[in-house]
Amino acid sequence: MAIEWTLRSEDVARIRFAFSPMWELVASLRTLRDPARQVVHLPWIRAVRPRLPALDLVELLALVPPSGYLADFLTPPPDTPLPDFAAELDRVRRTPPERAAEEAALLAGTERFRADPAAGVARVADALEAYWESCFAEYWPRVYGLLERDVLRRSRELATGGARQLFAGLDQAIVWNGEQLIIDRPWCVDSAHLYGDGLVLVPSAFYWPSVAVMSAPYQSMVVYPVQGVGTLWEQGPPPAPDALAALIGRSRAQILTALAEPTTTSSLARRMSLSAGAVSQHLGVLSAGGLAVGRRLGKEVVYRRTPTGDALASTAA
Repeated sequence: MAIEWTLRSEDVARIRFAFSPMWELVASLRTLRDPARQVVHLPWIRAVRPRLPALDLVELLALVPPSGYLADFLTPPPDTPLPDFAAELDRVRRTPPERAAEEAALLAGTERFRADPAAGVARVADALEAYWESCFAEYWPRVYGLLERDVLRRSRELATGGARQLFAGLDQAIVWNGEQLIIDRPWCVDSAHLYGDGLVLVPSAFYWPSVAVMSAPYQSMVVYPVQGVGTLWEQGPPPAPDALAALIGRSRAQILTALAEPTTTSSLARRMSLSAGAVSQHLGVLSAGGLAVGRRLGKEVVYRRTPTGDALASTAA
């Protein structure tokens, strides 16, 4: 089945990016149930599986079956570019019971939930919170960094190449013909157009390599596979060529190598296991030397290599 949305000029103008800890958390439930589908996440699966017997996930798993439709109220489209888990969990808790019951009715094994949907929403939200704290919170900074880098890269593509270049690179299941956005995706209700609220594009590591769609009564949203998911569970900073390390120092060489993709000081600090202050000092030196440049994007400063930095990194590799 293909979803076909007609994007008017105002819809294209209101394309925005965001990512969602709740979406990653809910998608990871399917990863645990079918590890063969996403062997890239085996390091995480091995780490968290021993923790599962202490959690009561039965009712939650009924709402998130191994394949097909999952209850939409569990994954509300992000309403800010960088939502945090607590804010998204609060949105789940505030789901109107009648909406939750209507969505649960599409799924088998949800009789207890539908008998008292208000209480069911509360129980499922508690289960999500317990699962997050036990199995996901400590890994979220790593996932966050990967999603953040993808959003920065895609935002730059949209700014420089427009919607055509952006959609051409999202996924082969997503086709933009200049007027219609055609998405090859089963289990979705088709609609002819968006609903005047634009489109949110959300990269995902735990739904990878699939594409997902949400629409009315929710904000129109397309979830696409994040690039670079194979690097997610790599330990430590990227290797720095010895020649480059000898020239500018090991830490600065690692940071310059990492700046192959635009990123922020906080993301670099997490990846390098350095303090934000130390990373900021190194970035200052690289910027002063013409190897990196920073550009403010909202509350964050995004750094990338300059052409001189690209040339130096590739020559030393």
